[in-house]
Amino acid sequence: MGSINIIGLGPSDGGLITKEAWNLLSSAKPLRLRTKYHPAVRAIEEAKINFISYDCMYEQQESFDAVYAKISESVVNCAAAGEEVVYAVPGSPLVAEETVTLIRAMAAKKNINIKIYPGMSFLELLYARLEVDPINGMLVTDALALGQQPFDTSVGTVVTQLYDAHTASEVKLTLMDSLPDDYEVILLHRLGLADEKIERMPLYEIDRHKEIDYLTSLYVPKQSTGQKSFTLTPLMDIIKRLREPGGCPWDIVQTHKSLRRNLVEEVYEVIEAIDMNDPTLLCEELGDLLMQVVFHARMAEETGLFSMQDVVDGVTAKLVRRHPHVFGDVTVKDAGEVLMNWEAIKRQEKQYRKSVLDGIPKDLPSLMSAYKLQNKASKVGFDWPDIKPVWEKLAEEIKELQQAAAGSDKSAVEEELGDVLFTVVNLSRFLQVDAEMALLTSSRKFRQRFSYVEKQVKKSGGDWKSFSLDQLDDFWNTAKKL
Repeated sequence: MGSINIIGLGPSDGGLITKEAWNLLSSAKPLRLRTKYHPAVRAIEEAKINFISYDCMYEQQESFDAVYAKISESVVNCAAAGEEVVYAVPGSPLVAEETVTLIRAMAAKKNINIKIYPGMSFLELLYARLEVDPINGMLVTDALALGQQPFDTSVGTVVTQLYDAHTASEVKLTLMDSLPDDYEVILLHRLGLADEKIERMPLYEIDRHKEIDYLTSLYVPKQSTGQKSFTLTPLMDIIKRLREPGGCPWDIVQTHKSLRRNLVEEVYEVIEAIDMNDPTLLCEELGDLLMQVVFHARMAEETGLFSMQDVVDGVTAKLVRRHPHVFGDVTVKDAGEVLMNWEAIKRQEKQYRKSVLDGIPKDLPSLMSAYKLQNKASKVGFDWPDIKPVWEKLAEEIKELQQAAAGSDKSAVEEELGDVLFTVVNLSRFLQVDAEMALLTSSRKFRQRFSYVEKQVKKSGGDWKSFSLDQLDDFWNTAKKL
């Protein structure tokens, strides 16, 4: 069993290769290069160091991912066969070098010893040329990976390995989703060499540059929006002031229980703004709902129970735990698997619950409560096999309601009516329709049509008693058409 030694060739010619790396590559038998198309290779050739390059694989494979995988397999297989591999990559081995990541993972599986020697990356040259300090925040990404992650305009971004005009065009289009077309960016070409170029230009021009190649990178300065950083502090300070002695008499006497109704009302007002598709109103209503959250957190902080920061930290940690496919090493195929993982993690977190039905708030709206009860029971297999028996059950419950209504026992009627509604919710679940939202939509539809009828009554100058039911029904039918 051999070993793997990985060194970096630095960002330019042989003068920036470390002494340690040079001694190692000089003794390599042979030296393996990811690519010979690098300025430092000329110094290697002049020193008459024998090397093998993997450039042929770039022509044999259909994608860069496939190229990097094949190169990595070759390096690891050579070590597994007993070779003391010396593998050299452009720049630093640990900066934007995919093959090193793959080699480390493959070598670990085969128990092959691997050592990585530090090298200078092009980033040090970039910092010096542009006079930027990465401590203020910087994102470094490969051109091919740029579209696979959120783009943060609040920090400077270095996009490495533009390769060619086509890659630059893809980068341009991705950046235009977040930045103006004429946003000023900086193209960095052949840093550290005698013919290096640093050019400022509008974003829309970067793919028109005639000298773009594998030694070209792009620097996108952070966007100065002129807006204040997001913070809850002003709202928290106001709620604190309102609750303190000398503040608002009404706010001071409120408790978690006294604000229950306010919280529920604000939630429904947010829902209404969403249904109205009114972004201005939604912004306002979300603010009112946020105020309720901060108010409750403030009251808890006053008694030492928890703080607003505890609320934020708690939900943040929960989101990370329940998204292992984003923040961990779990792989999912689709949204269905995401929900399955979510429920499994949630069950593990809630092991203190004794019943399958625990965790459903008792004050939920009745239709929503019925849905959640049925849904929880279905997850352990207590459910109809398909929708057919649900229809039969509904017919049965309606018949029992009719029989109860024929009698004089109001409690029996109430019970049977509840069974009908409960079965209707079950039906909605099989039809994949939210019963709560369906009824809410029908109620709104009734409000709109009734308002039209009401306007027609007022328009006539009469009152409700002066119209027959048939006339009112005509107004209603007109409202339906409208």
